[in-house]
Amino acid sequence: MIWLLTRTVNQMPEFRTALTNEGLGIYDDMHPAYTIFNKGKKNLSGIWTAFNPDFNVFLQAYQSNTKKYSSSVKYSPKPGQPSNSFDISMVPWLSFTSFNINVYGDGKYLLPIFTLGKYFEENGKRLIPLSIQVHHAVCDGYHVGVFVETLQTLINQFSAFSSPSVESLH
Repeated sequence: MIWLLTRTVNQMPEFRTALTNEGLGIYDDMHPAYTIFNKGKKNLSGIWTAFNPDFNVFLQAYQSNTKKYSSSVKYSPKPGQPSNSFDISMVPWLSFTSFNINVYGDGKYLLPIFTLGKYFEENGKRLIPLSIQVHHAVCDGYHVGVFVETLQTLINQFSAFSSPSVESLH
């Protein structure tokens, strides 16, 4: 889902719009920043992985990063997070119908925030809650609707992006 969300974000300029040192701009590409859980210490850490449009290349980098930092007790153990990254938080312990994160920043944080919940089975389908939080200055309901349609299309086509060994995971 991290790769699918990032691929979708990278297709839509409204989800890559941010205030930079130069002013309002649109990043050429984005990289996911996401949370990992330290099972022993019961804490979350935020790390990031450089996006690669090739799923298998991204998956290898993701697996390397999560292995390296999963035992960390630091809030942000991986250095060098690029400014062109966006947040994905995960709450795999619960399903939800609504989720909101309040970001401090005088209303100037324009990048999207995604939250994924615990997946569940319904009518023979595997579903996962997804909260999409955007700043209304750069996105509105139309853009969120296009985002969801694009994401669903990529989910439906996912086996075309992944190796045979990955296909068995979903």
